Amino acid sequence: MSKKPLILVTNDDGITAPGIRALIEVMNEIGDVVVVAPDSPQSSMGHAITINSTLFVEKVTVDKGKLEEYSCSGTPADCVKLAVKQILKRRPDLCVSGVNHGSNSSINVIYSGTMSAALEAGIEGIPAIGFSLLDYNWNANFEHSKPFIKTIVENALKNGIPNGVVLNVNIPNLKKKEIKGIKVCRQAKANWEEEFDKRKNPQGRDYYWLTGTFVNLDKGEDTDEWALSEGYISVVPVQFDLTAHHAIQHLNSWKLND
Repeated sequence: MSKKPLILVTNDDGITAPGIRALIEVMNEIGDVVVVAPDSPQSSMGHAITINSTLFVEKVTVDKGKLEEYSCSGTPADCVKLAVKQILKRRPDLCVSGVNHGSNSSINVIYSGTMSAALEAGIEGIPAIGFSLLDYNWNANFEHSKPFIKTIVENALKNGIPNGVVLNVNIPNLKKKEIKGIKVCRQAKANWEEEFDKRKNPQGRDYYWLTGTFVNLDKGEDTDEWALSEGYISVVPVQFDLTAHHAIQHLNSWKLND
């Protein structure tokens, strides 16, 4: 009898978020699950870690059933570090993060706490996937996503994820029968045109509220943004080696040692 895979589940929306509860439900069908997630929302935290204050971890029961769950006072990356170094009795076979309430496609991957948790697992040498649904509503419907999440996870466990790579999966906010399939894509070239809305508080002090418009600058039909707009789930292989290898030759032409 084969041993079930051990799956670490985390997120950035907090341990009680509907998205992570949906992800846990799917993972329970595949393996043994341990949950280590933030005790409060940590969206857009990027790869922040806690070094100047204490971290607290508490064993909790959010849903009834045989499930080992821990809430952490830190960031998504903290959750993965603590899970691997302190909580888990053996190394997980897979880490899944999400399901995030909202998109993490294109440039959003840089800011994402969801993907930073997955990347932290990848740095530890653990296969990892971040899942996001293109619906920011707290009460978003994750039911249509579940069969696709299961398919992707089962394939990752069976076939493996290349070393140094983490998968960034984004799911369009469509019904199951409306989703056309799954496409492996590249990250679209896009950015946020941002501005700050300047306001005053009741005491007369200025404060700022970040606003912006997402602009897709990429017309390619092999990108995550294109796939999502066409009704496909996008799967982008992301690497945490940030070296711009194509620039090395150019920089070596500089007279740096003259």
